[in-house]
Amino acid sequence: MHLSMNVILVVVFLVCSAFFSACETAMTAYSRPKLYTLAKDGNNKARIILELQPEIELVISAILTCATILNAMTVAVTTNLLSEILGNYAIVLAPIITSVFIVLFAEVLPKMITISTPERILLPSAQFIKYTYIVMKPLNKIIGFIARNLIGMLHFAKTNKRSEYENSLDELRGAIDLHNGENVEDTQKEKEMLRSVLDLGEVTISNIMVHRKNVTMICADEPIEQIIDQIMNCPYTRVPLWSKERDNIIGVLHVKDLMKAIKRDEDIKKINISDIALKPRFVPENKDLLDQLQFFKTNHEHFALVVDEYGAFMGIVTLEDIIEEIVGDIKDEHDAPSQSGIRKQDDGSYIIDGSVNVRDLNREVGSNFKSDIASTVAGLIINTIGVIPDVGQVFILYGYKFEILKRYRVQVTLVKLTKLGESNETK
Repeated sequence: MHLSMNVILVVVFLVCSAFFSACETAMTAYSRPKLYTLAKDGNNKARIILELQPEIELVISAILTCATILNAMTVAVTTNLLSEILGNYAIVLAPIITSVFIVLFAEVLPKMITISTPERILLPSAQFIKYTYIVMKPLNKIIGFIARNLIGMLHFAKTNKRSEYENSLDELRGAIDLHNGENVEDTQKEKEMLRSVLDLGEVTISNIMVHRKNVTMICADEPIEQIIDQIMNCPYTRVPLWSKERDNIIGVLHVKDLMKAIKRDEDIKKINISDIALKPRFVPENKDLLDQLQFFKTNHEHFALVVDEYGAFMGIVTLEDIIEEIVGDIKDEHDAPSQSGIRKQDDGSYIIDGSVNVRDLNREVGSNFKSDIASTVAGLIINTIGVIPDVGQVFILYGYKFEILKRYRVQVTLVKLTKLGESNETK
């Protein structure tokens, strides 16, 4: 009877230890978004687990403490059991035999079963895990206090805790990278769009704005007939107006407002272009796209003028520019036909206009050039090498070969880009 009782106790302790081991794995491997969805749909067990998330370290510590106690009791009972059979040899053999059973049945097997579907173990055990955490909390706080003091005494470096926002962002990025679909090309586009949404708060207006050099502008001091002719030949619905000098932006002319004025006044010479122009909206170039998107939505606007820290006009940004940052280039029926600034060659290289946006280049080529160095390819080259390159010069930058094909004055206008196999350094 005594022998049978010991065998039953060993089995019970191993089963309980296996259960705690499975709970530990489930607490570290479960999908937080999945549990959040279940909790939102009214699953109380999922809600309990999410409530324990802020104290995850203490929860896991409580589970491990229980498992450790059970394992120690298993060794003790097994030693007692084997001592009746093996005598003094039990002191040596019992820990070895018990360790094999604990590792196999209380550690490896439950973890392997749980890792693939952690929610199957976690949800039914939610209430039990909560009670275990509450009961073991005082003991774990004492253990944690002692451990922290030992770390301080031994002068171990403390790791900086990342914010919950950063951790959530990493989880989202990881989920996007793991996303797979039947169509590889469509899946890749979906991944790029989702990544772009997450990056909106990190990308500034200066990275995507249309530079003042390429902005179509109209002088408000010109005769109304000439202004109308320019508007009719312009592919855009909103055009900045300047007076006396190009940096002096006095308004933004909307084509629809001009058409209304023409219809209202029989004599177009009576139209005062400044009166029908919209008030210009200025935004700083270092403002991030997420804030600017919210600004456009809140103010029901689509167009803003970008200025630098000195108030100088730098370019324009539109709602369409921000949307294109997410979904890629958008063309409508009135857009001027133009060739892409990135043209792939038969040998795998690319011919690229110097004005191409670095972020667009990264999406098209699959490169990882930093857009905080410069917004355009020409700026990336000049800011990296520190000089204005001549036509025919070749540079190795970040694992790519850049060959200067054309230059207009001090502006690099055409570049040949070739990916190299090995080097990743700037030369």
